[in-house]
Amino acid sequence: MRLLVIIPVYNEEQHLEECLISFAAQTYKDIEWVIVNDASTDNSLSIIESFCKNKTNFTFVNLTHKSEHNPGAKVVKTFYEGLKSKNWKDFDVIAKLDSDIILPANYYETMISELQKNPKIGMVGGLVYIEKNGNWIHENVANKNHIRGAIKTYRKECFNDIGGLRETLGWDNLDVLLSRMYGWEVKVIQTIWVKLLKPTAYVYNDTKAEKRGRYFYNIGLDKKLAFISCAKASWKDHSLKNFFTSFSTFLTMEKNKELRKISQKEISYIRKYRWNEMLKKLKL
Repeated sequence: MRLLVIIPVYNEEQHLEECLISFAAQTYKDIEWVIVNDASTDNSLSIIESFCKNKTNFTFVNLTHKSEHNPGAKVVKTFYEGLKSKNWKDFDVIAKLDSDIILPANYYETMISELQKNPKIGMVGGLVYIEKNGNWIHENVANKNHIRGAIKTYRKECFNDIGGLRETLGWDNLDVLLSRMYGWEVKVIQTIWVKLLKPTAYVYNDTKAEKRGRYFYNIGLDKKLAFISCAKASWKDHSLKNFFTSFSTFLTMEKNKELRKISQKEISYIRKYRWNEMLKKLKL
C-alpha cells in the first residue's frame, strides 16, 4: 500500500531534526513525505531544506504567508497545501503527522499491517505519550480509544467518504464520527505509541474552556448534549468557572447561528450517536 504523509510545520526548530530523523528511519518504505513549512519565523525552513536534500521520498512546500491563526482550521489548511502538491488519489493511505512527534521505527509498518488485515478499518493510529519526571506516560487529554490529531492515518476510501478534514476546531473528532457514519471502523493500537515533545496544554491551556464550548458547537451538539458535555468536562477540571465559560461560548455561537462545517445529515447522525453512547454508559 502506498502511503502519503503530510507534516505541517510552524516554528519547530528545537526538535524538528530529531523528529525528521525518526520519520526517515521507518521500516515501512513505500512512503512519500511532504513537509509543509507554514511561514516559520525561526530556523525551521533551513532544517527542512537540509534534511530533504538527496532524499527522493521527502519533498517540502514553503508557504511564504503564514496561515491565519485559527485553532483547528490553521493546521488543516496547512495540511491541504501539502496534499494538493501530490496527486493523493494515486496513494492508498493518507496520513497527517505533527512535526513534534518521535515515531518508533515500526510505526507505519504497524498501521499498514492493520489496514491490510482488515479492509473495514478506515482510520488507525497509536497512542500519544509525553515525558513527565523522566518517564513517558499517556497524555490523557483524550482517552485511549481516540486517535489524536497528531497521528491520523486514513485509508484513502475513508478519507474520501468523509469529505477529508474539516477546517474547524474539532476536526480530529469529526473525522472519527463521520468515519463511523459511513460504516468504517476506527482502531487504536494501544501497544504502539509515539513521543509528543510539546504537551498539548503547552499551547491552549489558558483558553481551554472557551475552546471546549466552540468544539461542542462545531461538532453539532444540541443544547442538552452541550450542557451535559460541558458539565462532565468541567467536573473533571474541578472548575465551575470552566463550565460557565464553555457553555456560554456554546450558547453565544448558537444564538449567532455560526456556520458549522458539517451538513444537517451529519449533525443528525452525530447527535443520535452521542445520545446513544451516553445512554450506553448509563446502561439505559
